[in-house]
Amino acid sequence: MKNINKFKSFSITKLVVPFAMVSLLFASCSEESIIELTPFNSVSENVAFQTPALIDLSVTGMYNAAELGNYNGGGSRGYIFGSAYIQQGDNRGEDVVNLASFYQLTYTGTYDATSANNVYYWADGYRLINRTNIVIDGVTKAAAAGVISQELANDYIGQAKFFRAITHNELLIHYARPFQDNNGANLGVPYREIPYSTPANIELGLAQGRNTVAECYTKILKDLDDAEDLLYSKTKRAGAAQIERITKEAAIAYKTRIYLHMRKWDKVISEGVKLNGKYNMTANPDTPFASNSSNTESIFSIANGATNNPGVNGSLPSMYHPPIPAAANGRGLIAISPIIWRDPSWLADDKRRVEGTMVITGNAGYYPNTKFTNKYKDAVNKTDYAPIIRYAEVALNMAEAYARSTDVANGLIKLNEVRNRSLANPGTQAYTAASFASNVNMVNAILKERRIEFICEGRRWADITRLQGDLLFPIAGIPAKVANAGFSTAAPALAAYALGTPYTGALGVNAFTYDNFKFIWPLPQLELDANATLRVQQNPGY
Repeated sequence: MKNINKFKSFSITKLVVPFAMVSLLFASCSEESIIELTPFNSVSENVAFQTPALIDLSVTGMYNAAELGNYNGGGSRGYIFGSAYIQQGDNRGEDVVNLASFYQLTYTGTYDATSANNVYYWADGYRLINRTNIVIDGVTKAAAAGVISQELANDYIGQAKFFRAITHNELLIHYARPFQDNNGANLGVPYREIPYSTPANIELGLAQGRNTVAECYTKILKDLDDAEDLLYSKTKRAGAAQIERITKEAAIAYKTRIYLHMRKWDKVISEGVKLNGKYNMTANPDTPFASNSSNTESIFSIANGATNNPGVNGSLPSMYHPPIPAAANGRGLIAISPIIWRDPSWLADDKRRVEGTMVITGNAGYYPNTKFTNKYKDAVNKTDYAPIIRYAEVALNMAEAYARSTDVANGLIKLNEVRNRSLANPGTQAYTAASFASNVNMVNAILKERRIEFICEGRRWADITRLQGDLLFPIAGIPAKVANAGFSTAAPALAAYALGTPYTGALGVNAFTYDNFKFIWPLPQLELDANATLRVQQNPGY
């Protein structure tokens, strides 16, 4: 649970021209909190790439930008990868219950072009993208000048391209229709590949419009392919850096996610097999969270430290861990929904239900009988890592791709690779070939396993959007949800979470059909006010 880096706050000026202010594109953000690896103070962009130490600091700044973000000028709340993408991805789906106002607009679908959560998802996403472009440009020049070796420069550029790819992907799945709609011809998001650090480039940015979804995916995959070629393997990183720093294996793993969204099953498999033997499922499903800086399963996570984290209003343990005991300091604003808790596919004796290890039940003082995740444990110091991708996801991505390609034998192997370690008795409870009448039944089991395995990891929205119009198991829009604020008294919660039958209780948040304009987020109004090209490309209905 300990972060090996030292964290300290200091000023770094002019390194980035971030997005927002009059437009979210170009706000002033002259001071940012940066992970301290070396005792530097203020760093000008003009000198940021002139020494190896300053270059390393600039690269580390990308991780800091991904971890913290800047929420409405009021500090960090984990945008875009430190916690916010998990919280937003969960609250857009039906497998959690929102208990407070923090995520109410996201949870109920009542957002608009000025709603802070989705406005700063965009703003901090593009701040990070701009930082990656500045790093790519600066490191390329530094290598050409002999400041650092080309080998080290390649690794730095690979890290930046990975961040650029995954950030554009996160923006894409929230602000655009999925790839399968119109075969990617719909508008995606602007794919930004130049640093906005000069007046001329800023003018280009203020005029840039949206790429199509297909164009975005082409660029995302190009960046990830480049990252795979350029990055060091995890074997060249030491200790926690194998998880908290981007590696060649992370680029490969993330490609299985992208190809899954594009429904290119053969590519999911061909990328996934590259990782065979490089990662193993931990024997206990809790280990990637209890030991998140050192385990055999985590591929890439965003590190948080005791003095550098998204804070009481954003950190994962603050938002997910209830105040049980009170000294735990959790706020418990997001609970597990009885919709997934009572799904028959989640066996009653599954290890992912173990009280006090992976689950905490509300007591008389806080949402009695309501179920909360205990994946994020350190609500006192808030040092839990934000999981970006685990090998469990790669295995289930491959399992689904195999099953959809009618290769049930390999699909079964990869499905059981994830599921069996959570079973009380794998000898009698594991799936066998006889468990499925066809590959279609296997796909259904895999989709359910994803919901169970990744509960409270932000993966639900990505599956909801990619399964719109699916030929086998389509999701029609955004499913209905338990009422916002959940069950505040003991008796209704006890009944709602009672195992034995699927949940059929009240659903206080209505479903959204796919054709409802609220299915995707609006482009932020502040961005539109400054960019005439984007102004006429706003998502319909807003």
